[in-house]
Amino acid sequence: MHETERHRIILSAVQDRPVVTVLDLCNLTGVSEATIRRDIATLHMQKKLRRVRGGAEAISPPQFVGLAGRPYAVNETMRSREKQAIARAAAELCEDGDPIIINGGTTTFQMVHPLASRRCQIFTNSFPIAEHLLKHSKNTIMLSGGVIYREQNIILSPFDNDVTRNFYARRMFMGAQGIGPLGLMEADPLLIQAEEKLIGQADELVVLADSSKFSRRSSLVLCPLSRIDTVITDEGISDKAAAMIEAADITLIVASTGAAQAKVGTAS
Repeated sequence: MHETERHRIILSAVQDRPVVTVLDLCNLTGVSEATIRRDIATLHMQKKLRRVRGGAEAISPPQFVGLAGRPYAVNETMRSREKQAIARAAAELCEDGDPIIINGGTTTFQMVHPLASRRCQIFTNSFPIAEHLLKHSKNTIMLSGGVIYREQNIILSPFDNDVTRNFYARRMFMGAQGIGPLGLMEADPLLIQAEEKLIGQADELVVLADSSKFSRRSSLVLCPLSRIDTVITDEGISDKAAAMIEAADITLIVASTGAAQAKVGTAS
């Protein structure tokens, strides 16, 4: 890749997130860390970005109204092994031809890799999910309409007359800010408004949540536990959290992060 093209990619990347790491830029450009560090140093000297420890940041980040909660770029670096295992178990629930909804998020994004070999009808509000599946699969993709929130990489609309109402799904797959006795929790009212519409279009709701989500709380409840059909989590789930899920008559799937297959337990 030519230096000019690398510089354009680097400058685009630093406008997309608070800090972009050297490793991120290596993955984007396909060149070595040494080359990326030289590029960052050059662009820093040209005052086109600011060099920081381990990466770079924009000198003047774009200002826009964001959503509550951690940015996508931060979330995607956390508990990656657990998220991949959970996503693999979720994809196993999908069959060719299934109409499904995949809500935006860093855990649900990991579904794109096992779904690359499927031919499902997929509705999503996630730009990264749609883009990846369009490039690397034969799935049929439908995007929701609305505003793109860059930090969370999702598309949300405050209007009822968007395309969401025209899609039926056998299952909806989604993450959450937290899960507790009151139900599924989210951090932003706009997220809840959009996700309620999506949930209403699906027969079954499948929640992808690593075990840390059972200890997190938010002031906003998206839906009660009674609306959830399946929860997929990792081996770190506590006995107390597992008992809560099973008491609510929810199918609990514990995905192994090792070589073992996912273990499935259905509440009696």
